[in-house]
Amino acid sequence: MKVALVQTRTPATQAAALAHTAPLIREAAATGAALIVTPEGSNFLQRSREKYLQTVAPAEEDAFVLGARDLARDLGVWLLIGSALVRRDDGKSVNRSILIGPDGAVAATYDKIHMFDVDLPTGERHRESNVYEPGERAVVATAAGASLGLTICYDVRFPGLHGALARAGAQILTCPAAFTRPTGEAHWQILLRARAIETGSFMLAAAQGGTHEDGRATWGRSMAIGPWGEILAIADHDEPGVIVADLDLDAVAKARGAVPALANARTFAAP
Repeated sequence: MKVALVQTRTPATQAAALAHTAPLIREAAATGAALIVTPEGSNFLQRSREKYLQTVAPAEEDAFVLGARDLARDLGVWLLIGSALVRRDDGKSVNRSILIGPDGAVAATYDKIHMFDVDLPTGERHRESNVYEPGERAVVATAAGASLGLTICYDVRFPGLHGALARAGAQILTCPAAFTRPTGEAHWQILLRARAIETGSFMLAAAQGGTHEDGRATWGRSMAIGPWGEILAIADHDEPGVIVADLDLDAVAKARGAVPALANARTFAAP
């Protein structure tokens, strides 16, 4: 199974984001990839709360989401919008993965469960919970004949979620992200490889990279990782681009058979 990861430097509006990302999606499809994954915040990134609230829209009206659905249908590919920042019917915002089939229809969605509420040693302060409502359910979906477990960015720090997805049958875990530079440099690759190894799963991590229109700086370094923890493909930079990997799905059963950690896990009383 051939997959492609799109690394972007998403601008601050949906129309600009679509213009930025569409050529990369077309480039990815030209490689023969059956599944294409974009980063977190693919539809726009905006740090100003006031400007964010002026920009965010329902998924059904979002220019990027609509354009991505058209692209998936025109190209005949499975396309995972790693996440789009969208408004729900109740007016609240969510950070949502949207899986689109080759017919352009939405096949599955996942709302990010874990909120990035931190004060970094560099002085950066992030409070995702001030903007987004956290999701409440884990999601496994089927795409291109494979079982996908959907996660987003900060979720990578919570192994319990990944274990639950793997035990539910996920062969591939997705971690689209917009990692900050300090945390990206220190932890990005280590966390991704750890989640792949402990679940015996492929990990697909499409990332934002570089200095964005809204002033944020993201780490980039998109990568595809095998179930034994091996790096299959990596963008060793923060520039927009495409990386491609061939996945042998039989490797999942092989890895889980060699180290049956999922099967051996036990419940226990907390200290």
